[in-house]
Order: sequence, then C-alpha cells, then structure tokens
Amino acid sequence: MPLLPGDATLGVLGGGQLGRMFVHAAQALGYRCVVLDPDASSPAGAVAQEHLKADYLDPAALDDLARRCDAITTEFENVPARALEHLARVRVVAPGASAVAVCQDRAREKAHFDASGVPCAPYAVLRHGEPGVADLAAVPDALLPGILKTARLGYDGKGQRRVADRAQLAAAFDELGRVDCVLEQMLPLALELSVLVVRGADGGVVTFPVQQNLHRDGILAVTEVPAPDVDEALQAQARRSAAAIATGMGYVGVLCVEFFVLKDGRLVVNEMAPRPHNSGHYTMNACDVSQFEMQVRAMAGLPLREPRLHSPVVMLNLLGDLWFDADGRERTPDWAGVLALPGAELHLYGKAQARHGRKMGHLNVIGATADEARANARSACALLGLPDTW
Repeated sequence: MPLLPGDATLGVLGGGQLGRMFVHAAQALGYRCVVLDPDASSPAGAVAQEHLKADYLDPAALDDLARRCDAITTEFENVPARALEHLARVRVVAPGASAVAVCQDRAREKAHFDASGVPCAPYAVLRHGEPGVADLAAVPDALLPGILKTARLGYDGKGQRRVADRAQLAAAFDELGRVDCVLEQMLPLALELSVLVVRGADGGVVTFPVQQNLHRDGILAVTEVPAPDVDEALQAQARRSAAAIATGMGYVGVLCVEFFVLKDGRLVVNEMAPRPHNSGHYTMNACDVSQFEMQVRAMAGLPLREPRLHSPVVMLNLLGDLWFDADGRERTPDWAGVLALPGAELHLYGKAQARHGRKMGHLNVIGATADEARANARSACALLGLPDTW
C-alpha cells in the first residue's frame, strides 16, 4: 500500500542540500520529515520537523529514526550501507543497501555496468596493499595514459590522478595510499551527459530529459536541457542504458547515471549516484515534477508519471568562491541584479559559511527558447563573475 500524503512521515539520512530540497518537496506534498545527521547546523535539519543529531551508525539513533518514520531514504551515497541494512529490518528503505553498496565502490560499479550490457571505459582493478603491486604489473599497456581513481569515497574530482605511464601509475598508487583503485583508460571526450532515472518498487521506470553538463576542476559548473549537442538517437540510448542499470540493481528511487560522449560519437557510462544529483536541479523550475518530488513518490509508492520539460533551462552551480572578491575579501553576490533577469530562479542552501569550492546554491534560468535561456544565463554569469562561455 502507498504511503499517502498527510498520513505518513518520511526520514532521510544526511542533512546536506539534497536532503533540504527533499524535505521541501515532501512537505509540499503533506508529509512530515525527520532528518538524521550529526551536524547540528545541517541545511536539511534546519527545515525538517525533527532533526536527530547523531552518527549514521548509532544503533539507538537509527532505531529512533525507524520508530518515527514510515519510509527512509538517503541524500548522499557515502552513508554507511550498514545503516540502511539496519533500518530495512523494520522499515521501507529506498534505495536499498545492496544498490547503494554497488554505487559506493567503483570496481563493483564497473562490474555492474558490464553485467547490464552498458559500455564503460576499459579499466583494471588494483587491490589494496601488496596485491595491488601484482595488479600494477598486470595492467595492459592499452590502459595508459589513464586516470587512477580510488574505489571508494571519491567525488568532485577527489581521489583521482592522471597517469601517463607505468612510473606515474606506480607513484599515484602510492600517493593514494595503496587503497583499492580503478584505472580507467583515458578516452577522447566530446562532452558529458547525465540521465535521472526513477524506478518504483513495482518495477516501473521513468526518466527525465537528458542533461548536457560542463565540469570545471572536476566540479559541475553548467547543465543545459535540452542537451544542445546530442541527437535524439543518442539521447534515447542514454535513457535506455540508465533504465537498464537501475533495473539490474533492483533499484528503488532516483538514480543519476553519468555518461561520456566520445569524439567518435560513442556513448560510454562513467559513474552513477544513488540519489538526486546536482545536474538534476534544473527540474525544480523547468519540469512539471522535480527530481526531489520523484524521490518522494518512489519511496512512498506513489505513481511515477513521465516527467515533462516545459521550458528550456540552464543551471549554474554556485560555489563559495562567489562570496569573495579578487583580493579574498568577503562580499555578497549581486542577487538583486541576478533576480532582475527574466527566468532567473535562485536556490540557496542555507549554509552558514561560504568556502572556496563549497556548493552554496544554484541558479536555474528558464526561457521560452534555449537561446533565450542561454543568453540570460550568460548575463547572470557576468553579474556574478562566472565564465560566460560554455
């Protein structure tokens, strides 16, 4: 039976901005929300009806969360899978621990892509410690130059090293502490895409429109929808691939699957995140249902309708750098100028302190046409001091 609005309480592990936007979406539908996060000033905890300030592996806190909630989700992929397993003994948990565990480990993730029949970059797994030395010797020459990535806890470009030859590979493995790693062949990239796929407990699957993304220094900077440089056939392939990946894991919830388009036109999967995603924030203003409402619908067992894009959109990621001038002095960005632009929708995450590289918010700029959205987004970039070419 579905958990109906007005009659149920939803829980979320994690108190960051994704949890905050989930809570807003759930509350808009009439659900109560409880957040478990150790940070007393977490953005999600500040807006939820209740905030349990405890570690994610605190058994008493997890039991308390389960008592208060009818279903529970997570807002970040590095929540301990053991916490989800503990909760799943007595409550609906979506996504489940087994799927999250796959997404937490690049080696398992690559194996799942292979099993799903979705091409990824050629790769090799380097085990931690001394076994990894033997793995280094066995790396095929064809994988170099490549990118060495830690198997766990890497995001926004962290835990990665570019390596041109075997000497650099060995040095990078040492720098990363000889933890479990994945070496990926460096491929000639044309652009990057992502797809949000939503799967219900009944096996039903829907996907959002394909997102074209631009990263700077390993962090998402710009998302455009519709994807301006991708034909319909490739977009359809990306959506089918994302659906196959979610179905193969028995996934329930919102999953973001990131892809590379190579210069020869081929599509390869890069990685996935078991949650709503930065590149999907455009859905809050450009679609008839947001990725966060779909997260609520999936975990509550409500109908999953196919999302509809009603406006072309450009999403700009707003990092803490914007709160400092060229001399490092704190400043307030020109929000009045930005909000005077047609179609500009500002979302700030309620974080008390800005830091360089910290995600502080995002700006969605919608338009009647893609050109209009792009032009106004570039005007916003000029006001904020962001690069205005992409």
